[in-house]
Amino acid sequence: MNEVIERLITLIDEDLQNNIYTPEERNEIADKYKKLLPQDLIVLAQTNPISGNVKYNALKAQKWIEWANLIEAKAVIFPEMFLIGYPIGDFIDRFPIVVEECNEWLEVLAKLSGKTKVIIGFAEFNKEKKGKNYYNSAAVLADGKIETVVRKSLLPTYAEFNDYRHFEPSPVNSSSRITNIGSKRAGIVICEDGWNDFDFFDKNLYSTDPVEVVIKEQHPDFIVNCSSSITRAKKEQLKHNMLSFAAKKYKTPIVYVNQVGSGECLSFEGASRVYDENGTIIAMAKSYEEQFFIVDLNDKNGVIYQLPKGLEKTLNSQKAFSLDHEPDLERTYKTIIQSIRDYFRKTGFKRAVLGLSGGLDSTICAVLLADALGAENVFGISMPSIITSDESKNDAKTLAQNLGINFIEIPIKDMFDVTREKFDSLFSDMNNKWNCRYKNSYTNDNIQARARATILWGVANEFESCLSIATSDKSEVYMGYATINGDMSGGFAPIADVTKTKLFALARWLNENRKTKNAIPASIIEKRPGAELAINPETGKPLLAEEALMPYEFLDEVIWRVENLHQSINDMTDVEFLYEKKTSVSKEQKSQWLEKFFRRMSFAVYKWSILPPAPIVDARSVNNREYRHPIIASAINYRKTSFEEKFDLLKKYISR
Repeated sequence: MNEVIERLITLIDEDLQNNIYTPEERNEIADKYKKLLPQDLIVLAQTNPISGNVKYNALKAQKWIEWANLIEAKAVIFPEMFLIGYPIGDFIDRFPIVVEECNEWLEVLAKLSGKTKVIIGFAEFNKEKKGKNYYNSAAVLADGKIETVVRKSLLPTYAEFNDYRHFEPSPVNSSSRITNIGSKRAGIVICEDGWNDFDFFDKNLYSTDPVEVVIKEQHPDFIVNCSSSITRAKKEQLKHNMLSFAAKKYKTPIVYVNQVGSGECLSFEGASRVYDENGTIIAMAKSYEEQFFIVDLNDKNGVIYQLPKGLEKTLNSQKAFSLDHEPDLERTYKTIIQSIRDYFRKTGFKRAVLGLSGGLDSTICAVLLADALGAENVFGISMPSIITSDESKNDAKTLAQNLGINFIEIPIKDMFDVTREKFDSLFSDMNNKWNCRYKNSYTNDNIQARARATILWGVANEFESCLSIATSDKSEVYMGYATINGDMSGGFAPIADVTKTKLFALARWLNENRKTKNAIPASIIEKRPGAELAINPETGKPLLAEEALMPYEFLDEVIWRVENLHQSINDMTDVEFLYEKKTSVSKEQKSQWLEKFFRRMSFAVYKWSILPPAPIVDARSVNNREYRHPIIASAINYRKTSFEEKFDLLKKYISR
């Protein structure tokens, strides 16, 4: 039976994506397969909406509903907020006409429903005189009308979520959450409603568990969770264990329908699935692809597509820092590819231009862009200065040839010389008034970085549907080791949430797993990173990044400890880092690195605030879509003052 269902899924997916069949051919296909299919089928509509484009989303839903009707599925279930598109941002408040459209299109879609029930996420007005203006809702459509509406109860306001900013939480009315699907009774929850099990989580954010209420009061045959849950490191592990735990705990199957695609910084991996009453996955859709996923709830051995390679190994892993990035590399790759592809498609861009330095960051960006947009739509520009080595220039050219992307070299020496000459005159005159000129500055470094950005933006301005790409990585963003209006400048930053050690692992993974093997020259992976903007006076060679910062293996663990364990300098001082297990580090050196990290991080906060849109990849990030750090709090003391220091201050005050 699985072979029949898989074949039908493939046929319908091809038609939904490319509209390849006539109405008559669709009827023929449906008639042929209906004879072979079991009776209690449901469709998990793993779809990719566009935020705010209600017409696009509604017309997409129409096609899915028509196919579900043709094969006589008992129900077709869409993700949370599908009709209006998720994420929504503040446009829902500024342009309430979008919600009006959403509700009017819902009425139209209801007319398309027949014996096949439609469960679809949408936004509706709160018509009461108190509370927020809207509800995050799911409508059940049947027999040409809206049968019932379920309203979300638990509204997250953490990390990337801002639901309570716009929506009113609804009391858990369990009877309104029940609908008959074929011979079975389904209980409906919406995303976060299923994330508050009191036995699973050590600390709960809400006082109510809608899943528990619905199951204990209504005893449904299964639970449907309409979700829009993003992917990030360790999220799949948490999601799997939580859903499996709840299904087993209540001995009630769970049907989880997740959105796919990307909306700016948020990427949804899909992987919709069904758990049986024992908490075992019995069916699972593909990851990172739209899919008309057909499920037989009575079949314990349904179609199961695999998660990205490596994730299965870590479904029960503990929270700990690791330099073994292998289990998360395919997920990272697919997340960024999907983010690039959807960001360009949904904003109308088609082409990308980036600086190719011959270094790791721009190399990884070039590979990802080529894979997401097609090599012909990517232009790499080498912009050497007098500091740029021949090796870097050759590596950039070789990479472009290997990838098949467009390539050109344009030196920036003339731009640098003219700008430096103008600056020297200007600064001399200004110092007569201010008299506070730095003895050593980063002006020369930044002239080079900004000259390159000027060229890239010039290309983007001159050629149709072209966007300039920022190539900064997470490790260097944390340290402010990136130039505003320089290498940080761009319309999209593909790797801003990927640490340097992970990028090295990803480069090796790309060489082994892309269709074109070893596209990245080995010399790029083997060389020590450096911006080639300044000369190290101690070595007489271009300054290396680790010379300006600290070893990346140490740096990336500091970032992980800040983001995941919320540790300060005090906490980290006496903890043994992985780097220390293989390399001898004195207490003085470790203390210097920690002090440098927190000092530089403090001064980098204002740069985070203007980081271009970037996909969230890691478990936590400094992406302003989820993390808001007041710039004026950048001088915060990350080291705890000792009791003795506090007591001495108190004594001095009293003695006065």
